[in-house]
Amino acid sequence: MKNPAFAVALSAVLSTAFIATAHADKLDDIIGSGKLRCAVTLDFPPMGFRDASNAPAGFDVDYCNDLAKILGVEAEVVETPFPDRIPALISGRADVIVASTSDTLERAKTVGLTVPYFAFQMVVLTRDNTGINSFDDIKGKALGNTSGTFEAIALEGDVKKWGSGTFRAYQSQNDTLLAVAQGHIDATVVTNTVAAATIKSGKYKNLKIAGNAPYTIDYVSLGAKRSEYGLLNYLNLFVNQQVRSGRYKELFVKWVGTEIPPTDLTVPNVYY
Repeated sequence: MKNPAFAVALSAVLSTAFIATAHADKLDDIIGSGKLRCAVTLDFPPMGFRDASNAPAGFDVDYCNDLAKILGVEAEVVETPFPDRIPALISGRADVIVASTSDTLERAKTVGLTVPYFAFQMVVLTRDNTGINSFDDIKGKALGNTSGTFEAIALEGDVKKWGSGTFRAYQSQNDTLLAVAQGHIDATVVTNTVAAATIKSGKYKNLKIAGNAPYTIDYVSLGAKRSEYGLLNYLNLFVNQQVRSGRYKELFVKWVGTEIPPTDLTVPNVYY
């Protein structure tokens, strides 16, 4: 006589095994679809922007293209403002985030983040007529930054701590830079790469860098859905290979215009 309990248990085991087999990993889905959709911010030069032909360009765009090439698929850049990076991933509009996303513990509650693929130093950006020559000079001033960024969170926290001055959030990097240039705010804090690219562009003749901001190095990661362990493992290895092959250095020199700084991607006693 058959044991009903055993039959039920066996059925459950077989069903679980079938479901596990039938559910493809996201990495397999990407390869099978022939397309990699990267969420990239295109108002953050030199990491992401539109060139003279209105085509996506920059470090993050090249990084997405490199990943797609290794996977043997076509790259598709999904333009996403900073506040929309994680929603684009969660909603399924993008497969991975390649958009200079700081590796904060708060973000890691929502998405999976890789080891760092880039590192930023923060600097003060202001007009040449504000009298601001250092970070200390911005206390009590009208300040602003791009909503959702590492530097915006840090700067707004400082304004609250100082108990003086004002802080205004903007939806895009371009809006923030324009606000400084036109005098709506006195200064902002941006990455060294953004500041250098902005001044080099000649678009805003009256802007200057007024020293470093005393914030920690902003390490940024690639992002994928938290549950996609196979994809995240692959992305970590990809970042590692980009460094080991010299491609990371090549892209850094190409887009930033300088050699890799001493900070590089190294977090002492943690990464690399």
